[in-house]
Amino acid sequence: MKRLLVKFVFTIAVSSWLLFAGVVIIAAEESTSSAMLKTKIEEAWKVTWNRYFQKEVHTFADYLSSYEPGKELSHLPSAEEVRRQYPNPCGYGTGMEDGMILGGAMLSIITDMYAVTKDDSLRENARHVYSGVRLCATVHGVPGFLARNVCRDDCKSVYINSSRDQYTHGVHGLWKFYRSPLSDDVTKGEIRNILAAVADRMIQFVTPENDYDFCRADGQRCPLGICRMWNVQAHEAARLPMIYAAAWDVTADEKYYRQWRMYVAKAVHQSDNPDKNIPAYAILQMQCSLELLYQMETDEDLKTQINQVMHHLAVMAEKRSEQVSARIAHKTAEEMKMLGPDWRTVDVWINQKGYPNPQWGPYREVWHLTREAGEAAMVPLMVDRAAISADQTKRLKDLILSTDYSHNSSCGIIYHMGAYWKARLTGIL
Repeated sequence: MKRLLVKFVFTIAVSSWLLFAGVVIIAAEESTSSAMLKTKIEEAWKVTWNRYFQKEVHTFADYLSSYEPGKELSHLPSAEEVRRQYPNPCGYGTGMEDGMILGGAMLSIITDMYAVTKDDSLRENARHVYSGVRLCATVHGVPGFLARNVCRDDCKSVYINSSRDQYTHGVHGLWKFYRSPLSDDVTKGEIRNILAAVADRMIQFVTPENDYDFCRADGQRCPLGICRMWNVQAHEAARLPMIYAAAWDVTADEKYYRQWRMYVAKAVHQSDNPDKNIPAYAILQMQCSLELLYQMETDEDLKTQINQVMHHLAVMAEKRSEQVSARIAHKTAEEMKMLGPDWRTVDVWINQKGYPNPQWGPYREVWHLTREAGEAAMVPLMVDRAAISADQTKRLKDLILSTDYSHNSSCGIIYHMGAYWKARLTGIL
């Protein structure tokens, strides 16, 4: 009996030690993984600021055409080209087409970073990004018009055709920054003016007579349909009430409240069944607009409906993440290092309703895959009380650890940072 007791105690002791050792090993592995992820994201952060950021205008470019220091953005349009709206009034294909989107996304990322780290040095980063967004909103002198980017040659020339996508990220980022401790009283006042001007432009232009188009900077209708804000597809329906809700939140002006309430219920209903084939950027932008509306909504039934749509988008994004991950896995390391072209030298152009658009060829897929992987990873992390599967967590980690940020030329790396910091904010990483 005594021997049995000793053997039992010994067995328990060994089992406990093995369990303890296992826990220690797992903790050590998790710590190592966290450190590696942090190192990679710090690399992406440095690359973003050193290569994509245009210090002259405080905005970000879409892609790199060289890894040689000082020549990364040599493809960007000159002031003369922008002034004559060459190659098209959107700046499509030039590296200047998504500056407002990237500025809004970066403001959102920095507010998440600050919420996690409380690092006061982020105030300067936020100030730089906000200065670029503010310049895009004001340099042209057209109230409420959010330009895509500003030419760094003269710090004032812009392409005159924006889009609802630019407005979605721009408004969402400004709203998050306004609510963040990073925004001081002077900045809050400026943001109030910008968001009020945007909402006023919507009230003025987004009418049945204009087919709900907020129009180009010259007041002319957009021929591409990308500036239409109502009677749109499901993934675009919440954009208009989002703008009014943001303006109401920062100004407390009743006219924006009335516009918000006039559209929001219809918009949520229209958002209920988005096309499952929409690209990842559209899923993310839809989630951004719904996130703002969810945070602002006081009607519990409507809030529940918004939440349900957001969770549906999370499921869509998970499937898209799987697909994108598989496509990246079939690319070689050298393919993922591919540089973007100087758009002036490409052989293939298409004409979109009078807008000549230079095509990037094989590079377009590499650029998109980098971006979609991050966008799809962000969406499930934006729902209330976010929780993602072990497979999703692994895909996010693998994405970050496998990307060579020092040899990646797509602005999509910004969304990798966005997903990482949202995962940190929610406690998933």
